[in-house]
Amino acid sequence: MTVLTDGLVVDGVRLAYRDRGRGEPVIFIHGTPSHSYEWRDVVPHIEASGLRVIAYDLLGYGRSERPADRDTSVAAQTDLLEHLLDTLGLEQVNIVAHDIGGAIGLRFAIAHPERVRRLMIMDAVSYDSWPSPTWQKIIDEQLDEAAAMSQEDFDALLTRQLTMAVADPACMTGDVLRAYLEPHRSPLGRASFFEHQVRHYDSRYTQEISDRFDRLTMPVRIVWGEEDQWQPLHYAKRLSGDIPGAQLVVVPGAGHFLMEDDPDRVVREIRDFLSDPAAQG
Repeated sequence: MTVLTDGLVVDGVRLAYRDRGRGEPVIFIHGTPSHSYEWRDVVPHIEASGLRVIAYDLLGYGRSERPADRDTSVAAQTDLLEHLLDTLGLEQVNIVAHDIGGAIGLRFAIAHPERVRRLMIMDAVSYDSWPSPTWQKIIDEQLDEAAAMSQEDFDALLTRQLTMAVADPACMTGDVLRAYLEPHRSPLGRASFFEHQVRHYDSRYTQEISDRFDRLTMPVRIVWGEEDQWQPLHYAKRLSGDIPGAQLVVVPGAGHFLMEDDPDRVVREIRDFLSDPAAQG
């Protein structure tokens, strides 16, 4: 998958997106600190399976618009997902979602179960699992100061965080690391990171849906990196116990960004889930 170059105006804002293939639609929702680049080794294989694949950058992320006056919280991104599907004329989709994308997918599926055929969440934020102590301290005490940090200091901060997101640190070096840092390689990009991402790291968006999982009527598969340092495995087990009929798949040797540690396994899990006759919504 190449960098997103298509643009679509949705609810008055521009989203970078990619819509390829034919067949049953599946939409990929990335996490933070990230953008749709994280799906680059996954999406082409899912397209090759005969599915229509939509990937997009969340508002304020990647190559999507970074509006100064627009809410980019998990709740607002969930509403925007509904507008995106309406703009694309999609009544029902499969959702594959990671990290905060998982929270967006869960919120959307709870609010609109009739529009989600199947839901796969990967290493999702949930309950009170976020933000981490590092980010909470920045939010509480240093947000404005952090937004004004130098490029060198910012790169060092984000590199430390991204390296924690993989089980194998070698996966987050060179061109891969540069691609994750690239959207923030300017004063605007750094400020946007704190304003559109970090400012909205807030567990109320996941805690307020924790008693509504019985509304999920579609098949749900939870895929989790066994060595996830950001979202420990016990949250995956709690989710699988609370979501009716959910399947839990634990990927050994993978961290939070399991599509970096083991993209082949991620592809296999998505293909299996979307083709499983037992997982028909």
